[in-house]
Amino acid sequence: MSVRPKIGESVIDNETIAKLFDETADLLEITSSDRANPFRVRAYRNGARSVRSLSQQLASSIRDANFNLTDIPGIGKDLAGKILAILETGHFSLLDDLRRQVPASTRDLLNVPNIGPKRARVLQHDLHIHSLDALYAAASEHKLSACKGFGPTSEQKILAGLAHIQLTSGRMLVSEAKALAAAVTKHMKSKAAVPGLGDLVIAGSYRRCKETIGDLDLVVTCSNAKPVMDRLATFDSGSMILGRGETKMAIRLKSGRQIDLRVVPERSLGAALIYFTGSKAHNIVLRKIAADRGLKLNEYGLYKNDEWIAGSTEHQVYRALGLAWIPPELREATGEIELAATNRLPHLIESCDIFGDLHLHTNVTDGRGSLAEMVVAAQRRHYKFIAITDHSRRVTMANGLDETRLRRHWHAIDQMQQKVSDIVLLKGIEIDILEGGKLDLSKGVFAEADWVVGAIHYGQRQSRMQMTKRIVNAMRTGLLNAIAHPTGRLIGQRPPYELDLEEVFRVASDCHCALEINGQPTRLDLGEAALNLAAKYPVRFVVNSDAHAPEELAFMDFAVAQARRGGLEKHRVLNACALTELRSILKYTSSRAQSA
Repeated sequence: MSVRPKIGESVIDNETIAKLFDETADLLEITSSDRANPFRVRAYRNGARSVRSLSQQLASSIRDANFNLTDIPGIGKDLAGKILAILETGHFSLLDDLRRQVPASTRDLLNVPNIGPKRARVLQHDLHIHSLDALYAAASEHKLSACKGFGPTSEQKILAGLAHIQLTSGRMLVSEAKALAAAVTKHMKSKAAVPGLGDLVIAGSYRRCKETIGDLDLVVTCSNAKPVMDRLATFDSGSMILGRGETKMAIRLKSGRQIDLRVVPERSLGAALIYFTGSKAHNIVLRKIAADRGLKLNEYGLYKNDEWIAGSTEHQVYRALGLAWIPPELREATGEIELAATNRLPHLIESCDIFGDLHLHTNVTDGRGSLAEMVVAAQRRHYKFIAITDHSRRVTMANGLDETRLRRHWHAIDQMQQKVSDIVLLKGIEIDILEGGKLDLSKGVFAEADWVVGAIHYGQRQSRMQMTKRIVNAMRTGLLNAIAHPTGRLIGQRPPYELDLEEVFRVASDCHCALEINGQPTRLDLGEAALNLAAKYPVRFVVNSDAHAPEELAFMDFAVAQARRGGLEKHRVLNACALTELRSILKYTSSRAQSA
């Protein structure tokens, strides 16, 4: 595109653009107008995914005269024009028109897990349900069962979904939070922006790597707080200052997101980070420990009477309290303080421990990068191995592979391997687990595979007993190396399946089948509660990006953060193994496949 919008200091991020495209696709389906053809709907959904996966913010890229929006896979001239309009004005005419047609209360229905555009349209037209309150009342009074496509199970899931919304409303996905954190950090640290600016740390739930993030909490060291606050006030031209004091400030951005700032002296940085990182429950225990020792702990330091004795670093504060330093991801008052008191904290896995990514897709199915592009992206991350795991035939929406196409794809991987010597390419498949627990392809194909990941994409409304039996039966075939996104949740969209997780963990351990921690920001599956439960079992894990484009290999960082919140050490993670150890595991599984 040759025309550049006058976006100035716009902080409209990629996630905002993607959400507007997703909303457009949803509303096109709800309105059932002539425009709602499946190709147009799909174009907006693909465009949303492409924008969401970009590593560079479009608000910055667009200022480069050599940058063309239409070079982005899935973005044609029409969507490129919409992106320019969003960056300049925050909206575009088609979406404005659709919003006028569909009331805001009806649009809220789309936020409920298990309710997509088609179901929302049925609720709207057949039951005259136009709000979440009306939906809750109808589901509670069992009125949905009278409508085609709904039943008692649907009503239960909808009620659970409404409760899920209550928990996640107003919070950001980790990808959105990361983009906002990067933007505000760059703004605050731009050359000569704030004289004397020292450390700047994003604290709060962001630093604890929570699955969703509320406000961003900035902790900054500087001898003079005024220029720091003045600079933050210019971050977003449409922001509102909610409050400003001598050393603290809160602003609400045009997007509705809130940023809280606290400026502290250098000697208080450690104490402030502990205080503003949280969690609240963790800090309550720390303050009690301090009180038991005749000390006082607050955001400025650790004091004995009025004498400051610690606070410049977190390590200093924890040490003064008789504790080992506790990684932020563990600070939830779930036993970590007791472990720190006896030097029994786990040595958490780190991103540098990961030797390869074992869940990648290409444009042979629903990915947006070619095999060559995905290999290059993996080489840039210095991986020693990767597994290409495109979908099997059942996933028709992703152009899944039958056995003929799969073998042709594997042949292409073998040919690519001959061209690269610094990385091992494993021939894999993400194979669908059918409703009864059987696998989507015949047994003969498994002996030819290097890596097999089982997954569920259909029949997700089965009962707890059915879903558990389905996964257990699949693992007991001895043909699977891992189960991908094991509970099927989509954060803010779909709760986890009904599953007996303890039975799944027991069988996974017995069958030497790893469980995935999926780094897609909408998944982060296994979730935190499931990982805590898994600690009792000798099950192993695989930490993956589930990348569908080269940029999405960076989602590995989210997967590692999730693993850290679950207290995982690298010896429990398969792709933190050296290639020789991984090969021995694959050899064992391959022998089972050949004898199956």
